[in-house]
Amino acid sequence: MSTRSTNACCQIVELRQYTLKPGQRDTLVELFEREFLESQEAVAMAIPGEFRDLDRPNRFVWLRGFTDMTSRHQGLTAFYGGPVWQANRDVANDTMLDATNVLLLRPARPGSGFHLGERPARGATEVPGTVVLATVYSFGAPVDEDFVRFFEHDMKPALEEAGLPVSAYFQTEYSPNTFTKLPIREGEHVFVWFSGAPGADALQERLSRLTASQAWSTRVAPELKRRLKSEPELLRLSPGARSRLRE
Repeated sequence: MSTRSTNACCQIVELRQYTLKPGQRDTLVELFEREFLESQEAVAMAIPGEFRDLDRPNRFVWLRGFTDMTSRHQGLTAFYGGPVWQANRDVANDTMLDATNVLLLRPARPGSGFHLGERPARGATEVPGTVVLATVYSFGAPVDEDFVRFFEHDMKPALEEAGLPVSAYFQTEYSPNTFTKLPIREGEHVFVWFSGAPGADALQERLSRLTASQAWSTRVAPELKRRLKSEPELLRLSPGARSRLRE
């Protein structure tokens, strides 16, 4: 991740994946970056990043952060009841088929959340060539301390050796969803980590290097597979022109 700041964001994070109507993603991205960044941050919510999913042409992915669950309820209430959403909601909603694929997360460790650079100014249109990788692991039970230690002591070094430094990592936040107008995926146990690369080709090369490494293939990967409920979900994400999270 480039241009890191000293301030971490955030104690509560939503990973939001929207399935859109065919051909509507650019419409939503343009509207989102013009109208929905500063207006959400004005009511004490953070938007670490907004992305096009490189493998799903009708998928828009974004991150929203909060200080705690109380500020989440206050911020969502203020934004969705406020003038900017009211003026633009029909256009935004008309691009969407589904907006319920949402994971509620918290940093797995103090300090393991996002460290973000500055947001490009209003009117920025240049999409960076970088790729953000978000990897979602699902478990049959809550993530425990043993897995976090395994991730930190065994997985992270192997990822870094392959050129995939971990920029942030999270696990499920189990607090009740007090803003029920926006559903979240409940009853799930996940661990999510983020990395990135200068481009899609570089990311693929680094993933191939990882799977070919002896440490990963003989020790880390078998142990990871033993622990997981299902195959990992890999999201290759192209940052929007105004995304703060860019690699």
